[in-house]
Amino acid sequence: MNSFTRLASTVIIAGTVALSSTVAMAKDIVVTAVENSQFSTLVAAVQAAALVDTLKGDGPFTVFAPTNEAFAKLPAGTVENLLKPENKDQLVAVLTYHVLPGKVMSADLAGKKLSAKTVQGSNVDIDATNGVSVDNAKVITADIETSNGVIHVIDTVILPN
Repeated sequence: MNSFTRLASTVIIAGTVALSSTVAMAKDIVVTAVENSQFSTLVAAVQAAALVDTLKGDGPFTVFAPTNEAFAKLPAGTVENLLKPENKDQLVAVLTYHVLPGKVMSADLAGKKLSAKTVQGSNVDIDATNGVSVDNAKVITADIETSNGVIHVIDTVILPN
């Protein structure tokens, strides 16, 4: 291997490393959720509600993401019922109630109690005076940054009034 070939190989390898770290930093909310198995129910719901393109959009968005365990706490048959095509409007309302416009990090909330308007149109009550809770859900993992916002993992599905 001559020195030109060796140099070209090094540049290609270095370029690949740089490209992969750029790609890793560019994961949006949907890709981040898809790659985490604890969000498989949420991902199925987002797909059924046709909200994938919205949550892949520029944002920024703050998503309070319920885990599979959070969905399992709902009464039997609730998730299956919401996923039916005839209940798409209700599903969209539930999912968009978990989304705030803008990027809100936990440090922005620390020590505060407030009400914030969701994408769905109703307000959620946020209490960050002792941990962080949103309506009746606890934030169990905060500040998962994405290219178009932030995800806060919650332990309960929150429902609009």
